[in-house]
Amino acid sequence: MTSEADQDKPVPTTRPEQRSESRPESARSPFGPRPLSAVLPPLVRPAFRGRTAATAQVLADWAAIVGPAYAPFTTPLRLVSGTLTIGCTGPLAMELQHVASALIDRVNAHLGRPAVTRLRFVQTAPQKPIAPPRPAPRPAVAAAQRAVAALPPGEVRDALERLGRVVLARRTP
Repeated sequence: MTSEADQDKPVPTTRPEQRSESRPESARSPFGPRPLSAVLPPLVRPAFRGRTAATAQVLADWAAIVGPAYAPFTTPLRLVSGTLTIGCTGPLAMELQHVASALIDRVNAHLGRPAVTRLRFVQTAPQKPIAPPRPAPRPAVAAAQRAVAALPPGEVRDALERLGRVVLARRTP
């Protein structure tokens, strides 16, 4: 039988061994574990400041979107409120204005939704085209192949051969 005094007591929701006295947040040691939600925002905020997912995708895939004719001479700068800002030289801006509707269609098709409604051109300094990497000299290739000839065929051998080509190519005048 339970007494009337026992019936008025609140029923504990956890067992005594499950209860733990947690320290307040300010009492935590600065060197102890911290929640990930407290650590990540200050780290990723600068990376995502002013960049939407669409902007990041346009920046990353610009060469595939506009093609080889315009990619080396243009740079997407930002995408805000449906306006894509493109940096290019002055004479090229005039040409791009004539093909603006086609560029907008290509960007929107690449993104899969109508994210760009107009283009804005900003004059920037001409960019130097990126030179393709020079092939390794023949003696370096042959020396790298000889160095890994005793190894069994596979990924490790291929990786070591590529590394050897780069190292030996730098040594060869």
